[in-house]
Amino acid sequence: MAVDATKLNAESHLLLDQPLLRLPYEVHRKTFKTAQKHLERDCTNLTSSLSNLIASVQASSSADTDTDSTLCSSETVTGTPAVAALDTMITRMQGLKRKLESLHKEEKEVMLQSKKRIAHLQDLYTIPSLADEGYDQWSRLRLDRLLVDALLRSGYGESARMLAGEKGIEDLVDVDVFVQCARIEASLKRGSTAECLAWCSENRNTLRKNKSTLEFNLRLQQYIELVRTGNLVEAIAYSKKHLAPHHETHLPEIEKAAALLAYSADTNYQPYKSLYSPKRWDHLAEFFVSTHHSLYSLPSSPLLHIALSAGLSCLKTPACHSKTMSSSSNTASSTTSLCPICSTELNELARGVPYAHHVRSSVEPDPVVLPNGRIYGRERLREASVKGGVRPGWVRDPTTGDEFEESEVRKVYIS
Repeated sequence: MAVDATKLNAESHLLLDQPLLRLPYEVHRKTFKTAQKHLERDCTNLTSSLSNLIASVQASSSADTDTDSTLCSSETVTGTPAVAALDTMITRMQGLKRKLESLHKEEKEVMLQSKKRIAHLQDLYTIPSLADEGYDQWSRLRLDRLLVDALLRSGYGESARMLAGEKGIEDLVDVDVFVQCARIEASLKRGSTAECLAWCSENRNTLRKNKSTLEFNLRLQQYIELVRTGNLVEAIAYSKKHLAPHHETHLPEIEKAAALLAYSADTNYQPYKSLYSPKRWDHLAEFFVSTHHSLYSLPSSPLLHIALSAGLSCLKTPACHSKTMSSSSNTASSTTSLCPICSTELNELARGVPYAHHVRSSVEPDPVVLPNGRIYGRERLREASVKGGVRPGWVRDPTTGDEFEESEVRKVYIS
C-alpha cells in the first residue's frame, strides 16, 4: 500500500507544464511563417524582374539587326541597364540570404530550447515515486520556473532574469517574450501605440485568423488623440485610411468616432466622454496583454497561482471563509493550529477555488453546534472550556474565544 500511495503519476504532474512546450512551438511557427513570407515575396519579385529583363533585351536585340554598327550601338545602349538590373537582383537576393540566416539562427535557438525542455519533462518519467530524492530535485526546479514566471508577469523582468541565471534555467523560461510584452504594455500606458502597432504588423496573419480587434482599437485610439488635439483635417484623413476599411465589422464604433468631431474633450455626453477618457489607455494595455497571451497559448494567470489554487482546493472547507475568522487572525483564540486557507496570505486567493471533496468524514464524536454555527465534539469542547477556566455551565469556542451557556449548545446529526 505504501508503494501505491507514493507512486508518481507523471501525466497528472505535467498538466501544469503545457505552456513549457507550447510557447516555443508558437515562436517556431512564427519564425517559419516569417521566413516563408520573405522567400515568397522576394522570389516573386526576382521572377518578375527576370521576365521583364529578358523581354527588354529580346526587344532591343530584334529591333536592330540590319547592320553590325547598329547592333554594336544597341549593345552599348542596352547593356548598361541590363547589368544594373542584374546587380539590383543580386543585392536583393543577398538581402534575402541575410534575413534567412538570421531567422535560421533564431530557429536553431528555439529548437535547442525545446530539446532541453523536453529532456527536463522526460526526467519526471524516470522517477519511480514521490519519496524519491530525484522528485524533490525536480520539484524544486519546477518551483524556480514558476517563481520566474510570476516575476515576469508582475513586471520584474530583471529580477526574473537574475533568478533564471542563478538557477541555470534560462532555457526553461521565456524571459525575452515576457519582457517584450511588458515593454509594449508600458508604452501603451504612456499613451504610445507605435510599438504595439509594430507588434501587430509582425503578427497580422495570426491576429486576422483569430479575428482579433486589437489593431482596430489602436487605430481608433490614434484617431481619438488627433481629434483631442484639434487636428480635425488630419483626423478625417486618418479615419478614411485606417478606420473606413473596417466599416463592415465595426460600423457602430466608426459612427461614434465620426460624431466625436462635434464634441470637445471636456464633453459630458456619453459615449463621447468615455471615448475621451484616459482610462482607455489602461484598457488597451490589458487588451494587448490578453491578446499576446492568447497568441502564445499562455494562461492568463501566473502558473504559480494555478498551482497554489490546485493545492488550496484540496484543503478548503466552508468554514475557511465563514464570518468568524480562524485562529491565525484571532488573538482571543486558545488554539495554536494554523489553516493555510484561513491565513491572511492565502485567504483571498483561495476564495474563488472550489471546496475540497472529502470521501471520508473526519467529524469528531458526539458533535454539537454552537450559536455561532461552529461545530465541535462535545467532550473536546468541555475539556477546552475547563482548561480555559470558563465558569461552570458555560463553554468557550476554542477558535473565536466566544462563551455560551451549555443550554444553547445543540446536538447535530450527520445526514
